[in-house]
Amino acid sequence: MTDLPYDGREGGRERDGAGRGRESWDDGLIARRAAERAAATEEGPAEEAREEDTLPPLGGAYGGPLRARLDALHELVGLSRTRVESEALAEAGRVLDEAAARQRLSSRHTVIAIAGATGSGKSTLFNALAGVPVSETGLRRPTTSAPIALSWSEGAAGLLDRLAVPGRLRRRPLAGGAADTELQGLVLIDLPDHDSAVTAHRDQVDRVLGLVDAVIWVVDPEKYADAALHERYLRPLSGHAEVTFVVLNQIDRLGTEAADLVLDDLRRLLDEDGVALGEHGEPGATVLSVSALTGEGVPELRELVARFVQERTAPERRLAADVDAAAARLRPAYVTEGRSGLDERARDAFADRLAIAVGAQAAGEAAERVWRRGAIRACGTPWLRLYRRYERMRAHGYPGPRPAAPAEEEVTARQRVEQAVRIVADEASRGLPAPWAQAVREAAARGAEGLPEALDELTVTVGDPAARPPRPAWWPAAVLAQVVMTLLQVFGALWLVGQIVGVVPPGLLPPVLVMVGGIVGGPLVEWACESAVKGPARRYGQEAERRLREAAAACGRARVLDPVAAELVRYREVREQYATVVGSRASARVVGGLRTGTTRFGATRAGVRGR
Repeated sequence: MTDLPYDGREGGRERDGAGRGRESWDDGLIARRAAERAAATEEGPAEEAREEDTLPPLGGAYGGPLRARLDALHELVGLSRTRVESEALAEAGRVLDEAAARQRLSSRHTVIAIAGATGSGKSTLFNALAGVPVSETGLRRPTTSAPIALSWSEGAAGLLDRLAVPGRLRRRPLAGGAADTELQGLVLIDLPDHDSAVTAHRDQVDRVLGLVDAVIWVVDPEKYADAALHERYLRPLSGHAEVTFVVLNQIDRLGTEAADLVLDDLRRLLDEDGVALGEHGEPGATVLSVSALTGEGVPELRELVARFVQERTAPERRLAADVDAAAARLRPAYVTEGRSGLDERARDAFADRLAIAVGAQAAGEAAERVWRRGAIRACGTPWLRLYRRYERMRAHGYPGPRPAAPAEEEVTARQRVEQAVRIVADEASRGLPAPWAQAVREAAARGAEGLPEALDELTVTVGDPAARPPRPAWWPAAVLAQVVMTLLQVFGALWLVGQIVGVVPPGLLPPVLVMVGGIVGGPLVEWACESAVKGPARRYGQEAERRLREAAAACGRARVLDPVAAELVRYREVREQYATVVGSRASARVVGGLRTGTTRFGATRAGVRGR
């Protein structure tokens, strides 16, 4: 019987290399169980990896309006470095730095700080939220001397490093935390007392408050109206209401009615501080009362915090509030009342002043007079021209080289140019914020440094329109007519002389008529030419004035108006960027005229805005 092809296995036996069968322990059941265990071992990491892939990445990119506002703020700072003081831009720069730093860290975690005054019970509330005693409580003050961190999930090391929380003060919930999925992603920070007598404790509070995503302010019935809390923190941070919780603790010490009265008064104080309250579905601060000691209200606070954490929008809300505060502080550098810029009226007025400075009108009038004088000289009678020449020589002496302009006139022209530049600079800078108004005036001053000399060169380049006026085509005919009239006079005179001498037959009337015709015709030709030249002479003078005026205006535009216009265009660009930075959320508050406060947000990197 022929052997069939064999795959090496037969029942419970396996053929070895020599063809002999040996006993195999892979009896089917054992093999299947081993295969299942191997498959489970291999698929476990893959399933964990797939589950990990469904989670958000460690870092997050800001999107939507916030991304546009950050880009606009970056452009605003870049365009304003040489115009706005560095101190005014420092806050915006810190906001951009913190935005970049927070973006590189975990977007799955929300960092919430618990802050409060001495004896307010914030550490007790911290332990109540944790479910286990993590932060030390007691009668000794201050009890908390350094920030303590409690994280409900892994991956928050970078955030805690940023907060400078040492490893020995980083905790994980021992009970009720790891299994509490609602608080997954929460990083809770217990801060020292903000009114501690130790300066280092207050500095830590100020530093951490500028870096966390949200704050839970814990107040008690005795210190809820403390001026240090409201003036140093709540009022300057009124724009951060959406990431603020205000918790009235220790209500177990009050009756129900008294607790309601204190809570209402706390809401009133917050409203006076400018803190928007999140009531009736409106965005704003959350205000509630609890008793960390008895647990009253703690589940409600825990539920609110869990919902807030699961939204995963706290970092962006906090950053948007920081951008609002930075925009409010920058408002005086970009926004003023009234309209700014140069209109056509101001430009035309500047051109008119420069035309006066270079004497465009006088040059046009001189050109007109020269044209008319040339026409009269060319078309006038010889006897009248000789008489006028004699009168000029007797009155002014012999004509010589043209005298130079007196020094007083040159100084006056320079002063007119400088005055024209000052006026147009004031017109352009009116209505601008102080930094940009100064930039416009400086640009105008730089252009005015060589403007008088440039106008003098321009006058030489354009030439004196009165030096060589054009001769119209009809002038030769008028000159010929005047020559004819003169010849008639001479001919008539010679005719009379010939009659007197006896060379010509006597006859008085014909030579007299010829002489009278020449004598009367000469002035008539001159009068006709003078009347005919008025219109062309006026047009010639106007054209000469226009050319000089346009040349002076072009020089002033290139040296003064264009640099000023460039500064105005740059201001319009930064104004548009500032409008984008303000955004729709804060436009009513920032553009609406709220004054910026100078209250310091401790030593934080966040923006400060006062009411």
